[in-house]
Amino acid sequence: MNDSHSEEARTWAMAAHLAGFCGFLVPFGSIIGPLVVWLIKKDDMPFVDDQGKEALNFQITVAIAGVVFGFLTIVLIGIPLLLALIVYDVVMIVIAAIKAKDGETYRYPFTLRLVT
Repeated sequence: MNDSHSEEARTWAMAAHLAGFCGFLVPFGSIIGPLVVWLIKKDDMPFVDDQGKEALNFQITVAIAGVVFGFLTIVLIGIPLLLALIVYDVVMIVIAAIKAKDGETYRYPFTLRLVT
């Protein structure tokens, strides 16, 4: 655990990652959720700035992959790819949230770093 990050910063960083689950409830919620958390706290807490951008970049990457896999459903290979993407998204969000709560900087694998 990294004690240099306050409990509040760790909680907000965890919230930025968990906000990715909003996409299961609201269209584009997986991007809007982390974006809102990041925009609210990025200037006050450097750890939230870092982890909020990471969560946002991951969800943008997942959304792009989802669109590509959605088109691939035409040739049927997209269906298992979409299912695998959903499982991957959930597992990675949970891992990132746990790491953030522990005060550890987390980097999602296979993520486009579009927001810097």
